Amino acid sequence: MQRLNFPSYTFRVKNSENRTLIFDEIRKKFVVLTPEEWVRQHVVQFLIQEKNYPLNHINVEKQITLNGLKKRYDVVVFKTNGELHILVECKAPEITISQMTFDQIAQYNFKLNATYLMVTNGLSHYYCQTDFVAEKYEFMQEIPDFSR
Repeated sequence: MQRLNFPSYTFRVKNSENRTLIFDEIRKKFVVLTPEEWVRQHVVQFLIQEKNYPLNHINVEKQITLNGLKKRYDVVVFKTNGELHILVECKAPEITISQMTFDQIAQYNFKLNATYLMVTNGLSHYYCQTDFVAEKYEFMQEIPDFSR
């Protein structure tokens, strides 16, 4: 897999039925290692190891319904009180982050109401804080570390 713009992490990888699988610590199972999954697993490790978010505050690949359509978010992080804190949209490294990507995460966030957004293709990372009153996003240098 391609080297990403994250610190180096150790992953459990195995081959099964001519497919490469990677162990997902959050889902507690091996999943197919696609380029997007490679990015998602790096994001999870980044949140745990660099930002100090507890494993039990992170959720991946859950279904939500938007305007009657079933969609899946990539990663969310919850606050200690259970409120949604961070919403992450992951793209494969070959996908350019565009306005369409931001529109997608903004649409998800209308339903989820996360305070912070992260959009990444593993090479470029963008962070925003939601201003619910002004209904806009402010770009930031990074997302906050975990705090109780």
